Amino acid sequence: MHEFPDALAVVQATAPDEPVTLVRPHAAERAARFFTENFRGKTLYAVKANPSPALLRTLWRAGVTHYDVASIAEVRAARSALPQAKLCFMHPVKAESAIREAYERHGVRTFSLDSHEELEKILRATDNAADLDLFVRIRVPSDHAQLSLAAKFGAQPHETAKLLMATRQAADGLGICFHVGSQAMTPHAYVTALERVRAAIVEASVLVDYIDVGGGFPSIYPGLEPPAMEQYFETIYRAYWDLPISYSAELWCEPGRALCAEYNSLIVKVERRRGQELYINDGAYGALFDAAHIGWRFPVQLLRQGGEEAPLAEYSFYGPTCDDLDHMTGPFLLPEDVKVGDYIEIGMLGAYGSAMRTQFNGFGTSGCHVVTDEPMASLYTGQKSPEPADNVFAIGKR
Repeated sequence: MHEFPDALAVVQATAPDEPVTLVRPHAAERAARFFTENFRGKTLYAVKANPSPALLRTLWRAGVTHYDVASIAEVRAARSALPQAKLCFMHPVKAESAIREAYERHGVRTFSLDSHEELEKILRATDNAADLDLFVRIRVPSDHAQLSLAAKFGAQPHETAKLLMATRQAADGLGICFHVGSQAMTPHAYVTALERVRAAIVEASVLVDYIDVGGGFPSIYPGLEPPAMEQYFETIYRAYWDLPISYSAELWCEPGRALCAEYNSLIVKVERRRGQELYINDGAYGALFDAAHIGWRFPVQLLRQGGEEAPLAEYSFYGPTCDDLDHMTGPFLLPEDVKVGDYIEIGMLGAYGSAMRTQFNGFGTSGCHVVTDEPMASLYTGQKSPEPADNVFAIGKR
């Protein structure tokens, strides 16, 4: 990959006709060091958010040694990129063959579950191994998150005690985990969840070795400016400290978005303008899945050198495929004189952008370059995402 100072320099040097993914290793490294130095426990990176081997190695160099993997393919990829990492298979429903391969070939000893059936499956696949750390996932509310994760996984309160007792008998180390939902906008989400953990421990009367507060740690987007990350850490730690667990227990977390959102942005080209609709060369089946399917707004900026900056106007985007669903409503604020052939940088796409890309209609390829400037917003530098009314900029002469 070539290195450039910023997105405008990429456009000036390459005039790309395909989308271009921009990589900011320094941003991911900064986020990782923030977690490893400030979260008073173990940080696991949720590989699903962005499985790039280069990103995994960047996080490893920054001190992240544990990785949350959700499939055997993620196990293989993470082990290939990071031979010494501790991999934790935290998907609560797994194929028996996947458990067996993870245990026997890749050294995985940590698994999650939310049912007696999954516990039995893990024990069969590992031949009743005596060196397992098993995490019971409990169901908690997602009331404070932008994306709910409260319906699919997690043992219900009336199921938890018996499942914890059975897992305690089988595990070398017993953990409890949960997920408050993606992009949790208040630290209180974790207090509510940890109250459920407390109730589960008291009812089951078991010794717990690990408390894993899962993911949900936010990043910063237009209209979604969360409190400082330090507030999340302090709130979690106070609630954790009050749990009926031993002093030797460990606190874990599983950030995905919070570690990688600032890692990538995307350069797209305007292929057509129809009123306030811009046809661009990436979209719902590419890196903009969240913008299309859940209405997520990302910061945008016009990459144009020199000239007067025009007033801002609201736009929606259409992606390159034949599908009407390939539509991002926004609104995205750009100068009112956007024209065919212009380039736009879409920021904060490190989380789930590259991971959700498909090859539908033959689209989906993307060039890639390293840039050394700062992301459009950051939770780790004090650089805030602009307000919704002015969430974009026209890049002028440097």
